[in-house]
Amino acid sequence: MHGLLLLLVPLNSTIPGSPPDNKVVAGKVAFLIFVALIVLVAFLGWSMVKQFHKVNAAKEAGLYDESRKERLAREAEEAREAQERETLTKQSNASDPD
Repeated sequence: MHGLLLLLVPLNSTIPGSPPDNKVVAGKVAFLIFVALIVLVAFLGWSMVKQFHKVNAAKEAGLYDESRKERLAREAEEAREAQERETLTKQSNASDPD
């Protein structure tokens, strides 16, 4: 739709009442808004990284519930270790001629 509107206005003409091209500038207000947006994005990035560090510290401290997959893997490892201890105990008891 916008392409059709461009065909209606010849490229070398200007809209009546508009200032000449050499008088149009962005201005100080636009520059300040641009700088403010850069500062805002930088602050949001810094704040996000800070929150990520807090979340990781809380996870390491055990404040969050483990995911099901991690919990099952940990429980399987504990069961395997318990079974190995039991096997070693049986072997040491079998080798003792009391």
